[in-house]
Amino acid sequence: MMEDTGSTLSGRETTPIEADSYKGSDAASSLSVTSNVWRFDKENGRTYHGYRPGVYYYPNDPTEAERLEYQHCVIDFALDGLLHYAPLTTLHNVLDIGTGTGDWAIQMGDAHPNAIIEGTDLSPIQPTDVPENVKFLIDDAEQEDWAVPEDHYDYIHTRFMMGCFQDFPGIIKQGFKHTKPGGWMESQDLMHPPFCDDGTMPDDWPFKEWSETMNTASKQANRPLTVAHKLKRWYIEAGFEDVHEIVIKLPINSWPRHKHPKTLGKYWAENLLAGLQGFTLGLFSRELNWSKTEIEVYLVNIRKSLTDHKVHAYHKYYIVYGRKPIPPPEEALGALTLTASDLAPPPLPPPPPTSSNTTPIIPRSKSPTPTAEPSSDPIAVPNATDSVPLPSLPHPSPHAEQPSDPSPDPQTHGHEIADKEPVVSENVVLNPPDPQDDEQIQ
Repeated sequence: MMEDTGSTLSGRETTPIEADSYKGSDAASSLSVTSNVWRFDKENGRTYHGYRPGVYYYPNDPTEAERLEYQHCVIDFALDGLLHYAPLTTLHNVLDIGTGTGDWAIQMGDAHPNAIIEGTDLSPIQPTDVPENVKFLIDDAEQEDWAVPEDHYDYIHTRFMMGCFQDFPGIIKQGFKHTKPGGWMESQDLMHPPFCDDGTMPDDWPFKEWSETMNTASKQANRPLTVAHKLKRWYIEAGFEDVHEIVIKLPINSWPRHKHPKTLGKYWAENLLAGLQGFTLGLFSRELNWSKTEIEVYLVNIRKSLTDHKVHAYHKYYIVYGRKPIPPPEEALGALTLTASDLAPPPLPPPPPTSSNTTPIIPRSKSPTPTAEPSSDPIAVPNATDSVPLPSLPHPSPHAEQPSDPSPDPQTHGHEIADKEPVVSENVVLNPPDPQDDEQIQ
């Protein structure tokens, strides 16, 4: 039997391969990232993202995915089908930060088939059957560098990002950096805790107490929930101009008198009830050291309070958008400094020498000086193209177009909320909002 000396392989002469000093694996990085992306961590009976675990406190399981899709329908109803308030024109590249189940990105892709729509998230819970111009990426927006060049996106969009970021102003600054000059960024977010205009919300209302405890836990996690009212200031500080702020009221249950806010309140309460456990488990267990049993017992009264029509509470939903300035031409061409000597005419040549013995020169007859004919080419003037109003979207709809001039003045929008007490609905069913429900709610 031949002794294995390490120099032969299947009878062939081999040369020993010298090892590099690198002790890692070529595939270690990519394989670990891939495995983490598809690994869901289980905690308190719910699943959470495996990529950069712990930075997001809310679940990503099918129960939460269903709620996120429902929540998208509720906001679609609240905004009358508008996908954005920023007055967008031609789009080439669009980014949706924290895309979740990707509903907004998919609708945006259908509405703008010539644009590339990118949706980023920590969890791969997006569908695969999407428009060709829509793609989803697993990414953390709070990473130092984005994998795109500066001035890349025509429009950047965020929605319901409260409690997600340690440095929300930093996200907006990154958005400014990667938005094209003349492009837009828009953030839509909910304000905690709830509000009340008529004094019917007592300080010890269970849902208000829960909201304040959530705020405490989120601050302890360094991912605050109370950010929506600061968005406008952060946009201005980041460098955006023409910054607008719109505030919409989302009633908590169907206590309003009039049809649209009543229906909206019914849908919004269903969304809160469906998400209450998922909202609470991560923050209360990790930051406040509550057990799952303590949390479940505590949430019983919170659920009851959400259906109390005697309390006329609502959430404020903030919409903030701004435009990245277009640099003036001199900045685009580079700084050009002129001095007085640069603008002075060139010096005249010295006069010829004079002599007393020179004979006067008699000039010849002058020929007529030719005159330049005026150019017959007219100066081209660009034609102004009037924007054509796009049809408003009935709800619910998978595709939403935008109006031609969706640039409202900064103001607080909201439907009238009266204090007439309606009939209490005890059964909450998680079904997509349907405008026909309006006729069933009196």
